[in-house]
Amino acid sequence: MSEGQELAEKIVLVTGGSRGIGRYIALAFAARGGHVVLTSRTQPTLDAVAEEIHRLGGKALPLACDVSNRQEVEALKTKITSQLGTVQILINNAGVAPAAGFLQMPDSLWEEVLKVNLTGTYNCCKVFLPEMIAAKWGRVINIASIVAKVAYSHTSAYTTSKHAVLGLTRALAVEMARSGVTVNAICPGYVDTDLTLNNARLMAEKTGKKVEEALRLFQGSSPQQRLIAPEEVAELALMLASKSAAGITGQAINIDGGAVMV
Repeated sequence: MSEGQELAEKIVLVTGGSRGIGRYIALAFAARGGHVVLTSRTQPTLDAVAEEIHRLGGKALPLACDVSNRQEVEALKTKITSQLGTVQILINNAGVAPAAGFLQMPDSLWEEVLKVNLTGTYNCCKVFLPEMIAAKWGRVINIASIVAKVAYSHTSAYTTSKHAVLGLTRALAVEMARSGVTVNAICPGYVDTDLTLNNARLMAEKTGKKVEEALRLFQGSSPQQRLIAPEEVAELALMLASKSAAGITGQAINIDGGAVMV
């Protein structure tokens, strides 16, 4: 059975699915016949991605949800169950990555980053894992970052949240090891998305550099001297969701052009 046939009709939930990496992951799973549920906090952007998927012949259900709010995640599950069935593949992609020096960072920023990046992932795992366990099959793929393994300046909240997501990934993988459910993390480096472009603009404003110079600095962090294409992250997610990846669990796979070799 091909990867495409394996994933056909699978119910896939992609959080943060309205833009960037999440959008590309949603498009990839839909292209292989999955029933893709898109969620983020903004309904209009979700609708736009769903329309894009529908135009390409795929299946998409856009449902707004703040994953940091447990009640909203519970309500999301109820809607998905009533309209499609049980989530079989969970992609925890929703996240925020504001930059701030540690001493200048307001407590509210710290709390927001941890709430979205860590508690949001926790909430979705808590709500959607039980039915995967009952079905004796499931895939949880957490979109982390290379800062789950290393650290960069002015990212203390983001780095802490992604280190914690990696810890949660590993702990769940151990607990789920004999359940038929795998739990893995993908750790991208700088990806060619609007988020990276916005970060380059912020750097340019603070340093007086041109945006193009900032982007070259990001590219230069990788031995391959390039940004990662979001499609590459999506292809890795497809692989981890496949039957052939049944023995891969508890892993944090870098996709960063060799920037971090751990």
